[in-house]
Amino acid sequence: VQLQASGGGLVRAGDSLRVSCAGSGRTFSRNKMAWFRQAPGKEREFVAATTWNGESTGYSDSVRGRFTISRDNAKNSLYLQMNSLKPEDTAAYYCAADRTFYYSGSLSQANEYDDWGQGTLVTVSS
Repeated sequence: VQLQASGGGLVRAGDSLRVSCAGSGRTFSRNKMAWFRQAPGKEREFVAATTWNGESTGYSDSVRGRFTISRDNAKNSLYLQMNSLKPEDTAAYYCAADRTFYYSGSLSQANEYDDWGQGTLVTVSS
């Protein structure tokens, strides 16, 4: 079971970037999925999450209105569209998936996610 995040890079403040997460080893189409991030020297924090069917999403206050999470269950993939990027968005972005089928629970709690990707680095310059 693997989650592979990609799409990170160096951008300027105000730019847009989309990061992706490809799942392999099992289907993730029946599981909630999320993005978390960790900046250097800081704790990991919740960014965005979606239920298994994409009908419900959640965002942290710091990204709401700028970031959009989406998923393509046919491709076993998760995406995060990031617009109006700020230097404080600089972090390694990790995708995560729950293993319980069709369960929602808390979308923002890291301990509800069982499988984690390796992270993709997003750097936003001012």
